[in-house]
Amino acid sequence: MIRRIALACAGACLLAVGATSAQAPQPAPAQPTSALARPNLAKPRPKAPFDLTGVWLHGGGADNSFRFSPPTGFKLTPAAQVHYDAARKAQAENKVYRDDIGQCWPAGLPVIMTRVWPIAMMQYPTVIYMVSEFMNSLRIVYMDGRPHSDPDVVVPSWNGESIGRWEGDTLVIDTQFFVGHHHWVDSGVPASDAMHVVERIKLLNDGNTLQIDYELTDPKSWEGTWKYTKRWRRVEDRDIAEVSCLPDLNEHMPTTKSGANVR
Repeated sequence: MIRRIALACAGACLLAVGATSAQAPQPAPAQPTSALARPNLAKPRPKAPFDLTGVWLHGGGADNSFRFSPPTGFKLTPAAQVHYDAARKAQAENKVYRDDIGQCWPAGLPVIMTRVWPIAMMQYPTVIYMVSEFMNSLRIVYMDGRPHSDPDVVVPSWNGESIGRWEGDTLVIDTQFFVGHHHWVDSGVPASDAMHVVERIKLLNDGNTLQIDYELTDPKSWEGTWKYTKRWRRVEDRDIAEVSCLPDLNEHMPTTKSGANVR
């Protein structure tokens, strides 16, 4: 009799456990939010008009300066004008003003794009990676249709958050969310956390020249929109290397000496 009761209880308990398991909610499968997630890569997309994959170098030459100097008739905000005036004064005295790159701070966008160092670009359907040999600075351009991040949770950076899209044969990259310190557009011209950069990239007919049209706005540093056009050439005879900016390697540079940087 006791054995029958025990078996009945055991059966009831198993039924109860089975019912509980059947009713328990199952965790939802993880969504493929990574740019390189296989489901994301596998989604059908129109073929890109061109492929940036390769090694590129800012070309230099006429009308292709490596600098992003203020355009004619520019007007800075009062806060930025203080830096600009101090930089001009330092230059007249053969000194430097806040050469943060010489102190191993990241160059940041847009300056990182025109250093005399090559940039390796790797293009996937969902993302483009740009790695500059200069300090191995990394840019990530998301191409999977995602919007910009919530400004309340995004982590600012020197190269910002870049979201790309195709408009005909032009790659349009919208970049924002920059840090607001140790970041410069040109000597004495600070880039604030309000800077917004739009790039329009075209591959010219020779297949080996990139043209990038820039539009820069930063209401905390200057008025209006600053526009530039830069060109790159494809280089087939070299790779990029691991390069670190270390103060002890820069000791030959006067800008790394504490007395040389005007503050």
